[in-house]
Amino acid sequence: MKLKLIAAIAVVAGLPFCAQAQQPSDAPKATNADAQRVVKMITSDKTKSQAYCDMTKIGDQIEQAQQKHDDKAADALAQKADELAGKLGPEWDALMNGLQSVDENSKDGQAIAATLQSLDKVCAK
Repeated sequence: MKLKLIAAIAVVAGLPFCAQAQQPSDAPKATNADAQRVVKMITSDKTKSQAYCDMTKIGDQIEQAQQKHDDKAADALAQKADELAGKLGPEWDALMNGLQSVDENSKDGQAIAATLQSLDKVCAK
């Protein structure tokens, strides 16, 4: 999964995440070690794994709704995605908040994206 898609899911889910945010974040900058801990936490818990996979599916549905300019559907889906993001735990929220300070094109940003992309394997089962 690309960092931009993760960012889109996080934004739509109501998380204050943007890979190149204009406003400074109070959250500590995310690291690849943070991403690795979160990936391990999600992949080792079936409930969290399912919530993540469901959230990515909803992210795709939100993107389709936005392309059709169906704000009502996008908002309803965003609410569902927000609920699912809550099931991923505070570590997920902290990671998403910390990504505000990470340039997706930087070495760190690319490493984090690669780590988070490994979550796609969980959903491919």
